[in-house]
Amino acid sequence: MASSPSGSLVSADVRRHNLALVAHRLADHGPQSRSQLADATGLARGSVTALVAALVEAGVVRETEEPEAAPRGSAARGRPLTLLRLAADDVALLVLQLDADQATALLTAVDGRALFRAAEHHGRPMGDPERVLDVLARVLARALDGAAGLGRRVAALTVVVFAPIGGTPPVVVADTDFEWGAVDVLGGLRRRVHGLPAASLASDGTVAALAELAELEAAGEGVRDLVYAKSNSGIGGAVVADGALVAGAHGFAGAFGHIAVVPGGPRCLCGQRGCLVTVAGPDLVLAEAGLAAEVAERGLTEALREFVARVRAGEPRATAAWEAAVPWIAHTLRIVAMTVDPELIVLGGYWAELCGPIAAAFAEDGWTIAATATPIAVVPGRLGEDAALLGAARVARDALLDDPLALACVGSASVTI
Repeated sequence: MASSPSGSLVSADVRRHNLALVAHRLADHGPQSRSQLADATGLARGSVTALVAALVEAGVVRETEEPEAAPRGSAARGRPLTLLRLAADDVALLVLQLDADQATALLTAVDGRALFRAAEHHGRPMGDPERVLDVLARVLARALDGAAGLGRRVAALTVVVFAPIGGTPPVVVADTDFEWGAVDVLGGLRRRVHGLPAASLASDGTVAALAELAELEAAGEGVRDLVYAKSNSGIGGAVVADGALVAGAHGFAGAFGHIAVVPGGPRCLCGQRGCLVTVAGPDLVLAEAGLAAEVAERGLTEALREFVARVRAGEPRATAAWEAAVPWIAHTLRIVAMTVDPELIVLGGYWAELCGPIAAAFAEDGWTIAATATPIAVVPGRLGEDAALLGAARVARDALLDDPLALACVGSASVTI
């Protein structure tokens, strides 16, 4: 009896799901044999053989012959094994990042290898998004040229901003680094770069949180609920619950810098009073440490590196500035912890370098409402300054691998600027 249309759709969905299982396994664990894939995914070996054949035909996976590991203590080479690895050698993922100092482009292969990187400083013209977008568009054009030179089609473009985003289509809703209100970053790029690939906009805290979560999972930590809080370009972060981001009704969950912690405090650019950024934001801390000129001359990133070095060395003015900021940071983290009850708080940006004092202040007054509750640890992130870039590339990769045969159909845009 012929299958019904609805039955065909279910069958297609199951096949797509199984293809994705195989592709994700190869992406996360490297080359595997067919039997290893079957054992890891729980699929029948005959099913794996058919799925691999489809992926090989589409150019997403390729076979390689590699020697089996020799027995311990033996110099003999093992017999050849047929292993499968991700291919997609004509595909690339592109991430653009806009921070307080520069625009950066990172082009990666589907397996995560970096293929091309470019950056340009924008000079941080306050309240002038057009000048900043001009620089971002130039870096984007260089990256697209780099992809073309490598014979790669850009399968996904993600633009990472260090600011809250919201709306449909998404826009930057407030950026204290640049004194921006609402700015349509993707629209600005489309006006400047004709033939722009399909693009998405992401806040740095969200993609960095997912990257740090993936690192914890790879290390076998088993963490599913965490808070990621960072300060470098402003203060931000994300909340992850049961392995998934909590976006909130308006997409602002994780905008920790704009939690009002000082009643009647200084007016923030977001319109509120007493936001965390008004008492512990990086620009304020650097000014209190006597490093405002360093920001103007060398940029925020270099100034924060110098600040961390001075705090570690015990330099009095930097130490005083940091000791004034830490209680506000810890207070805000306790508010967040009591609200979302994470297993772990991961610190990013320059806070990761100075995690100890924040962790100590966080634990000082306790946070639990039950004596039997396990204390929440505050730990430094593992990915450093590239956490958001790597996270955005990983999110884009995972989305592509959810339908791996579609990689064979990704088109390459013809771009002019």
